Amino acid sequence: MIQSGQLHLDLALLEDKLAYKFANPLLLEQALTHRSHSGIHNERLEFLGDSILNCVVALMLYEKFSKIDEGDLSRLRANLVKQQSLYEIAQRIELSQFLRLGGGEQKSGGFRRPSILADGMEALFGAIFIDGGFDQTKRVINALYLPVLQTVDPKTLGKDAKTLLQEYLQSRHISLPLYTVVATHGAAHSQEFEVECAIPKYSIQVIGKGGSRRAAEQGAAKLALEAVMAAAPQAAKRTRRKKETDPAVAAIAAETTAESPKRVNKKAVEENETSSTQPVADPTLL
Repeated sequence: MIQSGQLHLDLALLEDKLAYKFANPLLLEQALTHRSHSGIHNERLEFLGDSILNCVVALMLYEKFSKIDEGDLSRLRANLVKQQSLYEIAQRIELSQFLRLGGGEQKSGGFRRPSILADGMEALFGAIFIDGGFDQTKRVINALYLPVLQTVDPKTLGKDAKTLLQEYLQSRHISLPLYTVVATHGAAHSQEFEVECAIPKYSIQVIGKGGSRRAAEQGAAKLALEAVMAAAPQAAKRTRRKKETDPAVAAIAAETTAESPKRVNKKAVEENETSSTQPVADPTLL
């Protein structure tokens, strides 16, 4: 992607985005070089960067979430360092325009491929570690991950849609969803599945699609979770409104209200009558 005459200018722009200036620019060039481009590529730096990234993200989570146990911390870390998370960070700093790819990869759109962009991010971390040490690498990673950590929900991050939907329904004592394969398309080696997810209580029926049954179920669960979360508040409002406007409920309430004073007054009258009919002691006999 980088033309030879613009190489150093472009790398300076990337350094600005990273807020780090390389003492050895060759390390940066290597970190951006895919194996399709030349024999000196970024795979070893990627290996190193992967380890550094895991360490730094683990430290960030340990410091930010002091009450979360080891299992949940591991789940959070795995989600933050996975390919999709790195790909999103790469897109934010526009890493694709700095990559050095071979002709075949360029023509096939390799600069947009999530795996290549994620590997490039890890290679950058490895290059910064060699060039400037752990503290500088930690600072760069912290800055890139800060926007991500600000929106992290430790209760849900890393849980798939089926798990989240199940937990949501169970917490409200609602029957679990029903998954049904409704269609399959394509040849055996490239099938697409359509799976329906149904939640009878809310009359929800949604269809998810995917290259496998599991993927289709996850897609359907995601749509169902969004639908049930939108339906639940409306159902609660309808229940309250029904109670308030139900003629039978209103009649009973009115009758109870009307009879209450009568019962109180009747009791008072009875007490007065009783007291007035009780015999009075004759003072001459005392």
